[in-house]
Amino acid sequence: MSGEVLNHLGICVVTGALFALLGRQLRMPSIVAYLLAGVVLGPVTGLVHFSPEDQLISKVGIVLLLFIVGLELSFDKIRGIGRVAVLAGLGQIVFTALGGLGLGRLLGFGWTEALFLAAALTFSSTVVVVKLLQEQNALDALHGRIAVGVLLMQDIVAVLMLTILTGLDPTAAFSWSAIARGVIGAFGGTLLVVAVVLAATRWVLPRLLRWATGAPETMFILSLSWCFLIVLLAQVLGVSVELGAFFAGLGLAQFPFNADLRRRVHPLMNFCIALFFVSLGVEMTFAGGWGAAGRIAALALFVLVAKAALLWLVIARLGFSRRTSFRAGITLAQISEFSFILVTMGFTAGFYDRGLLSLTALVGLVTITGSAYLARYGDPLFRWAQRWRLLAWLPDRPEEPEEATGAKRQGHVIVVGMNTLGRELVQRLHARGERVLAVDTDPRKFADLPGESMTGSVEYTSVLRAAGLEHARLLVSALKIEEVNDLLAYRASCHGVPCAINVTDLNAVDHLLAVNTTYLIVPKVDGVKGQQRELEKRGLLPAP
Repeated sequence: MSGEVLNHLGICVVTGALFALLGRQLRMPSIVAYLLAGVVLGPVTGLVHFSPEDQLISKVGIVLLLFIVGLELSFDKIRGIGRVAVLAGLGQIVFTALGGLGLGRLLGFGWTEALFLAAALTFSSTVVVVKLLQEQNALDALHGRIAVGVLLMQDIVAVLMLTILTGLDPTAAFSWSAIARGVIGAFGGTLLVVAVVLAATRWVLPRLLRWATGAPETMFILSLSWCFLIVLLAQVLGVSVELGAFFAGLGLAQFPFNADLRRRVHPLMNFCIALFFVSLGVEMTFAGGWGAAGRIAALALFVLVAKAALLWLVIARLGFSRRTSFRAGITLAQISEFSFILVTMGFTAGFYDRGLLSLTALVGLVTITGSAYLARYGDPLFRWAQRWRLLAWLPDRPEEPEEATGAKRQGHVIVVGMNTLGRELVQRLHARGERVLAVDTDPRKFADLPGESMTGSVEYTSVLRAAGLEHARLLVSALKIEEVNDLLAYRASCHGVPCAINVTDLNAVDHLLAVNTTYLIVPKVDGVKGQQRELEKRGLLPAP
């Protein structure tokens, strides 16, 4: 890697971090902060010009992002949203394209420019939407799953459009046969990738994953190797590498460790995604674009309002509540990075001048920023719209239980480490009627245990967040790892949650007392029954 590339990366990382810190103070979504950082570095000051080496890291971030999206979607979840994803996705594509074409003609564009513009307005950004849903912990929510399903339909159509555009040459005779060969090749390659993933999920991966179970680092490397192996296969077959990463994640989503794997990939993915948005801002071209402020405003409003309203109507007509429809619609109210690729291809092929490219970049900046704020304040906006009866034209369905309750763990007991002591504690607490969550890095240790379980390393704050530590009544660690126990005691103290920590080395007592550990478990002295009585006496557990 050259020194110039390292300099560019360093400048982008530092500037992105500074804007993210500033954005946090201003309650600005991180996506907007990164985009503004890129705009300052690129179009405003010209400090950075991204090379292919710079773009490679952000490309890796997109691959990891789609890999995590696949990990989020087990077959059970997909089965529940398949119909709405297909109908809402295809319906939105058709009507948005027609509306965009009509709007383009009204704004004075020629037929060719209007066609490319309509296609650019049709697609939503997978990167933006998934990042927004992750920030809101809503990837698993109903409106989040619907949004991801619609995006998948858009991606399939996008691959088809890119294949057709590749076969178009304004200087050569139009050839249906060349286009047909390209389309058949692209879809044939996609089907082959899916077949390989399904076969490996059925016959190969279970054996490999059983061998790696119990070694989280090995599992992590093995899973990433699987992801990039499928990405390489997709590239060889001429299929979108993003779709390849998605299918790789979807294959692993059927196994019990997928949640832990998502948490391990997140830090690396977040860095690459931050660089992607900074680079997107750097590469935006605004030359001559601001002069068309009226056109920019009309196109941005079409995406932010009309496109979202169309999704509200389609999703609500398919039987979902107004809130679910509203949240899904505003989450998808932006144009995609694919839009920039599409318009750039048309410009490179000579269909129009650079003006449309600049216009699309500005519409993208406005809609990505606008949708980020709309998604962030989705619930207050929905309540405001309901109060003023702005959504009265939508069918009034009962709110889905998942959306209404937002069920979270509360008042439960977390037991970490499923060794002999941990398993005994889980069984006894469950027998007393306690709601117990067992946590361990090895899913095999949950066999025959009652209650809930979670695979993951408690060294990650995301694992404790997912376990609901801040809402727990008690944290118990049966681990024999002194450093992890110290960390657990500290984090429990930060949330004001009582904790009972296993002590195997009496030299560690001072550290644990320094972070206000409520109770020290000494198995050789107390025994499990004695520990239970002591916890009851201290009021950490109710008397039977």
